[in-house]
Amino acid sequence: MHTNDLEANLRSDFRYFLTAIWAHLKLPQPTRAQLCIAEYLQHGPKRLQIQAFRGVGKSWITAAFVLWTLFNNPDKKIMVVSASKDRADSFSIFCQRLILEVTWLGHLKPKSDDQRWSRVSFDVGPAKPHQAPSVKSVGITGQLTGSRADLMILDDVEVPGNSMTELMREKLLQLCTETESILTPHADSRIMFLGTPQTTFTIYRKLAERNYRPFVWPARYPKKLANYEGLLAPQLAEDIENGAEPWTVTDPARFNDEDLIEREAAMGRSNFMLQFMLDTTLSDAEKFPLKMADLVVTSVNPSTAPESVVWCSDPQNIIKDLPTVGLPGDYFYSPMQLQGNWDPYSETICSIDPSGRGTDETAATYISQRNGFLYVHEMRAYREGYSDNTLLDILRGCKKYKVTKLLIETNFGDGIVAELFKKHLIQTKQNIDIEEVRANVRKEDRIIDALEPVLNQHRLVMDRSVIEWDFKSNPTSPPEERLLYMLFYQMSRMCREKGAVKHDDRLDSLAQGVKYFTDAMAISANHEIAKRKFEEWQDLEQAWLDDPQSAANHMVFGMTYTQRQKARSLNGKNKGYNWVSIDK
Repeated sequence: MHTNDLEANLRSDFRYFLTAIWAHLKLPQPTRAQLCIAEYLQHGPKRLQIQAFRGVGKSWITAAFVLWTLFNNPDKKIMVVSASKDRADSFSIFCQRLILEVTWLGHLKPKSDDQRWSRVSFDVGPAKPHQAPSVKSVGITGQLTGSRADLMILDDVEVPGNSMTELMREKLLQLCTETESILTPHADSRIMFLGTPQTTFTIYRKLAERNYRPFVWPARYPKKLANYEGLLAPQLAEDIENGAEPWTVTDPARFNDEDLIEREAAMGRSNFMLQFMLDTTLSDAEKFPLKMADLVVTSVNPSTAPESVVWCSDPQNIIKDLPTVGLPGDYFYSPMQLQGNWDPYSETICSIDPSGRGTDETAATYISQRNGFLYVHEMRAYREGYSDNTLLDILRGCKKYKVTKLLIETNFGDGIVAELFKKHLIQTKQNIDIEEVRANVRKEDRIIDALEPVLNQHRLVMDRSVIEWDFKSNPTSPPEERLLYMLFYQMSRMCREKGAVKHDDRLDSLAQGVKYFTDAMAISANHEIAKRKFEEWQDLEQAWLDDPQSAANHMVFGMTYTQRQKARSLNGKNKGYNWVSIDK
């Protein structure tokens, strides 16, 4: 090929340029996945993401793209951002070595000592004098502001160390959005993200919602296309339409089937799905065990409850008019059936998680128990610490639901909150026991251990008003701050990692109350129903023994359990059932 034609191809098509770089590095020809990534880098939108399996060479391809950009226009200003400064510097150093070693990139070498040439920043030879270097590398937590760039490359800015908790991810996302203020206002200015998502809550998902279009290339054709939300690389989507078999290898030139099987066996399925399939659904299902779908949501009676509640996950039972702040696909469900007689609760408590004044809340949860089912009537939250107004309002709720016990965590205040409650109980003339609870287990483990078994058995019944109140609470706060205080946001994001959620006061209050009723969880609703029916049968037998000739005894089958209890008490006085008194 003629020299001019070769140079024209190198300038016009990045895939030619990439192939030439690979040849200089004595690497095999670029694979299909690598060439498709190269094409997306060249012709993709102004804001884009590259998500591909580990080992495909995303960073190397993008480093070559940086050089191709300068090869076409030496005056371009490029900034490379990574999770750490060292990683960003490695990217920059790789570009420098190629400029020094590749013959046809020699004209990009610095021409004078006035030009910058360090691992932090460097200029290319033909670049005009400018305040900003041709290429600059920086860590995501470094000094981003004050710089200007025509091309922003964010290479693996999300890593486990900076994205384990919701608070860390929010901070990372805020840092990433600062790139918009750095980008020059030219028509061809671009921002590119390279990386592998860590969880469903990855910042890459949120960036996709902000018009950073992802290009997703997993190591195998997926079995469930829905998990990728229509973001698969167009070449793979076309393969699937043409009959590509699920779970076959997408880029056999890079990793063959046997290699991937060995990696999956060594890494474990969840890590393989995360790192090679870019599918986070399995990982998050195991990592975040508290599901809103496991709740039973209905109207909870303040004083009575049925003998049993039947949970059902049928799509027809999804409550569509309630706001949800949980994981994608996690909904609230109404019960399929409320069974048996409605009778008073066995016990009602108020679980309190106190806090001082400041950003944390004092949370109070009102919970009742019957037949091993727990019923959450209401939750209240306060920002005034444990002021008199707060404590008195909690006691007003206790009076409303006929609470017999206050459950108070003593880790904060060393028991002073309980003493303040005792003073107000005397003043309000309420006879309520106070039980202090001291936690010795790490908060995240304690909450999950208390709630997960009860949720898995669908024994926790939530009044729908709690969900509505939770969503509308703190209306004057910014939306991103309001979310952090919501009970169901805390529940769905809770995992066993320290600091999983920034605020957990409401969830901690609920878990503490549920933990108190742990012994009641051993009660079987079916056993209680059988016990009640046996007592009814005994009532029938006693009725026949007391007055076998009475025609009224034939009516006993139509009586309710409460009527029969009343009839038994009247039996000793009237030597038979006083039907008129019972009906009244």
